[in-house]
Amino acid sequence: MYDHIVAKLARGEIIILDGGTGTDIQRRGATMSGDTWCAQANMTHPDIVCDVHRDYVNAGADMVIANTFATSPLLFNALGRDDELLAIDRAAVALAQQAVEGRPVAVAGSISTMRPVVVGSDRTDMQQEWPEAEARALFARKAGNLAAAGVDLIIMEMMRDVRYSLWATEAALATRLPVWVGIATERRADGELVGFSHPDELLDDVVRVLAATGPVHISIMHSSPNDTGDAIDIVKRHWTGPMGAYPESGYFTMPEWKFVDIIDPEILVEHARRWRSQGVTAFGGCCGLGPHHIAALARQFNPE
Repeated sequence: MYDHIVAKLARGEIIILDGGTGTDIQRRGATMSGDTWCAQANMTHPDIVCDVHRDYVNAGADMVIANTFATSPLLFNALGRDDELLAIDRAAVALAQQAVEGRPVAVAGSISTMRPVVVGSDRTDMQQEWPEAEARALFARKAGNLAAAGVDLIIMEMMRDVRYSLWATEAALATRLPVWVGIATERRADGELVGFSHPDELLDDVVRVLAATGPVHISIMHSSPNDTGDAIDIVKRHWTGPMGAYPESGYFTMPEWKFVDIIDPEILVEHARRWRSQGVTAFGGCCGLGPHHIAALARQFNPE
């Protein structure tokens, strides 16, 4: 189902992405794990997961992202649950495929560099490190499993540094599936944009390194709408290919998203119009944003 995405990219048309999958699963009553956030929902609440994907399709999404962000190979390795990750991801992909059946909608598999998160915060526990060879092997195992499960493409999400993000992206590229890169940023106290939860990693460096790997697409995602425009300008320093934007709204205190001051769908559309003027051609939402946000974007950019 990726052919229609290829055709849209070639014509420079707007692609509508889905919204926050994990947070919408939470919103509908699934229990979030203090260790693995929304990952276990693929096994414990499959109907909810499938319904979330289906609602994004009905809202106008051209692509849904399977609920595999939280099954980070680093996180599951730190928990001693490497093999469990594979089964959870296969279930996640099957649920997304079920939700889009009969519709011209692509299914992406998400890969993140998520590590254990400090409970009650959105900050990564940085105490554990992995040797490069070990980390690359973990990412390759996950990427290969997603490919075997039948995803149409792999989307790297919350890439935010120049080491683990690079190793993960190169593992995805080795599958020979199309690879989209999503980079998460936040503004440091001195005004510089840096990798999310990585204050020593300048966004400019992260973009430069990941753009050089040769993905199909680069997005700014899981970032404040107020920072996204400046981040897009940084992407354009190193990247001339297609770009996307799918921001977050609210905040995270592990293991739950706090739906506080969620951006109004029409305000999101106003931001998206500005990002469109910067050359962005793919729009969606990340944590905190739901089907009504995606429906508003679809009405704006892909009216029937």
